Formats: sequence, C-alpha cells, structure tokens
Amino acid sequence: MALPSHVKTVVIGAGIHGLSTAWHLAAKLKARGKGGGKDILVLDKTAIAAGASGIACGVVRNNYYQPAMRELMAHSVAVWESDPAAFSYHSVGYMQISPEAMRDDVAAIHEQQKAIGYESVFVEGAGASEVYMKGLFDDWQARGITSVLHEKKGGYANNAAAMYGLAKKAEDLGVRIATGIEVTGFRSGHAAAAVAAVETDKGVIECDQIVVAVGPWINRLWTLLELPKSVTIKGRGGGLHEDIPMWRYWALEEGTLGVDPNLQKTNDGAMPPVIHVDTDAPLRSDVDGSLITEQMWGIYYKPDFNFGGIQGGAMPQKVEVPADRVAVDPYGPDSPDFVVDDNFAHMWCSALAFCQKRFQGQIGRYKKEPSGGLGCFTPDSFPVFDRFRENVFVIADSNHGYKMIGVGKLVAEELLGGGSALLGPFRFARYAEGRLHPVSHSPFPWS
Repeated sequence: MALPSHVKTVVIGAGIHGLSTAWHLAAKLKARGKGGGKDILVLDKTAIAAGASGIACGVVRNNYYQPAMRELMAHSVAVWESDPAAFSYHSVGYMQISPEAMRDDVAAIHEQQKAIGYESVFVEGAGASEVYMKGLFDDWQARGITSVLHEKKGGYANNAAAMYGLAKKAEDLGVRIATGIEVTGFRSGHAAAAVAAVETDKGVIECDQIVVAVGPWINRLWTLLELPKSVTIKGRGGGLHEDIPMWRYWALEEGTLGVDPNLQKTNDGAMPPVIHVDTDAPLRSDVDGSLITEQMWGIYYKPDFNFGGIQGGAMPQKVEVPADRVAVDPYGPDSPDFVVDDNFAHMWCSALAFCQKRFQGQIGRYKKEPSGGLGCFTPDSFPVFDRFRENVFVIADSNHGYKMIGVGKLVAEELLGGGSALLGPFRFARYAEGRLHPVSHSPFPWS
C-alpha cells in the first residue's frame, strides 16, 4: 500500500500490543461516530506476528505476586475470553506448583485473587498437594512441592493465529496495516518536544500521536526518541541507586518435545491446564542420573497441537552485554546467537520427567530445531506504560507481553483523553519516586 503523508495515529509494531491498541482505538472512535480506524496506521518493519508475538509460548495467566499485575491480568483474561475463536484461545486454566520457599507468596496471590473475583483453588501441604496433582495426573511424581495454586481461568493461545485474529478485527474497522516499513527516526515540531512526523525507509508520515509497541526492539526506538538510557531508582529504604541501565536483555528458553499432545491429557481424558512447576529439589538427568542443579529451578509446559507436541520453557538466561550491543535481528529461530542449545533440552526434558513419569526416557523426541528468543527488560522487570514527548505513548511490556492483550484497550482509552487506574502503577516515574512493585521468591524474573 502507498504510505499516506498524514494520519492522526501511527502505531509502530504489528504484535500483540500494537494490534490490540489499533483495534480498540478504532472501535471506540466508531462508537463515538468518528470514523473508526480510517485514520489509524500500523507500521511493522517485517510482518504481522513476525516478532516476539509470533513465536510466543502463548500462556495466559493471572499468577503474579504483584497486585497491580494481577489486576491487569484479570482485565486481559476478560479480553481473551471475549472472542476465543478469533484469538485461537484455549481456556484450560493454569497451575502454579511451588516449594515451601514460595508458599506464603502463592497464598497471598490466592487471597488477592479471591478479593478481585478471580477463581482459583489453593492447596497447602506436601501431602495434600500430591493428592491434588495425582487427582489430575496419576503419574505425578514431582518432589519438593508444598503448595498448588490452580487458576480456573487462563490457559494459552496459538501465537500467530491470535495475531491474525487481532489484525482482522482492526482491519474490519478500517485500520490500515503496512508491513515491510522500518521506522528510522522521529521529526519534532518547531521548538516543541512533541513528535510531528515519523520517518521511515519508505517516506515521512506526519501524525498527531504515536504508539510505540515494538517488544524486544524497544531499546532502538527509545534511542531514536532520545529518551533516557539510564535511570535513578529510589529504593524501598529511601536510598538512591544511580545510573541504572534502562534496558537489558534476557535470552528466552523454550522448546518442544515431539510427542502426541494427547499424551498429556488428564486422568479423565480432558485437555490439561498449563503446568508451571518451581522447586528447590535437586534436578538430576533423565539420561544418566547426573546432577543438573541444586538451586531453585522452574519450568512450564502444555500440550499444543500448533507446536506439535509438549511445548514450554524454563528460566531465561541473562545476556551479559549492554543493551546497545545486543543484536536483536535476526530474531527468534533465525538468530545465530539467541536460540536454545542442548543444555536446555537436557535440563527441560529431565525436568518434565521429574514431574511426570510419562515423560521419562523421552528426551530423544525433543525437536532439535531453532527455538527461543529475546526479551527486553526494564530495570525492575515490570512494564512501562506511559506517555513521552507529549504525544508518544510507549508500551514497553518487559517481556510480559503476549498475555497482556487487554493493555491495548486501556491505552486506547488514554489516547482519547481518559485515564486508567490499571496502568497507573506502571508509569516511568515510579523509579524516581520509589513506587516499586514487590518481589517474589520465584526463580523467574517476571514473577
């Protein structure tokens, strides 16, 4: 399509946040009699679902220790549930299975889920946890477990299919989606902080407002917008932590065991919830019995016909170089640097066998194909949703993105002059003001 010389709203990124924002903004404009999405343009340098949203595991959960994250996730689950067919969404539920070190954290999550009306079952004690899990899977054998949180909502969505479902909703309302167009800069107005135009490799587009929703490419766009590359963080004790890098990368560890997804059905023949296990029990090799780790570790997994097997992952690996030196492109399975290796396959398949007897001896069926990706994280590993340069709204999800489909609805409300209590705890100013999110005992940086 030919690029317009001017549109009211430019959305950068055709992933979960960009498409959700465009859809909801167009729907709200149409409801107000203002033409729907005809003045909204989504740009993507590659294609719909070509980035992190296109390779995501697709898990949708509420399980967060942070109250603000739980409320935001409950809102997002409602959006997933609004059209499961269009979003290729499977509402199978989600389970957090944890050791004693996490019991109090998970108990608090359950209490606050009850307070917001999010249905879940909480089981405490090693014996009761084992009975509960064997009621679902008769071959359950994980050790070091003293609590189970079973969220009845949530589940997972098929990644690319969900993105195309979002794109159709936006396009049906008149939104234009232009792919293969890379943003190269931003042009300011005369003596103003606001951005007057978006510069691309195909031309300049004047605009009134911009939404930046680019997932792991946020560091590059942040630089083009001339936003601060480091921050000062006020700690909980009042002390200041200065010159903290704004962005850092973690390599995401995911893969697929190439068995029939039906292998993971529950005792009653139903499709199971997504399973997330954290434990401090030693993990030993399912190949030769050697010790893999004595530290707390965690995995998640689900049967997935889209991936063709049992798909899931483990804790990410920190990328130990500054963000500006990380090669984000080529992304995902095409990356020469950031895909999982044999060590991940060994650990993850051994962990599956640790949890359920049906996975013992199955490591030879692990799919030896490139997988994994990069996540771009904020200093505290939680999102930043805020307005910068007067008319630029940045959706920086800190790798929480795929499950947060509802953020676009809240951003659309703010673009039209409204406010959002759910987005309030994720403003950029929280670092300087010391309004930080609580931290759990999970081995995952995003929990």
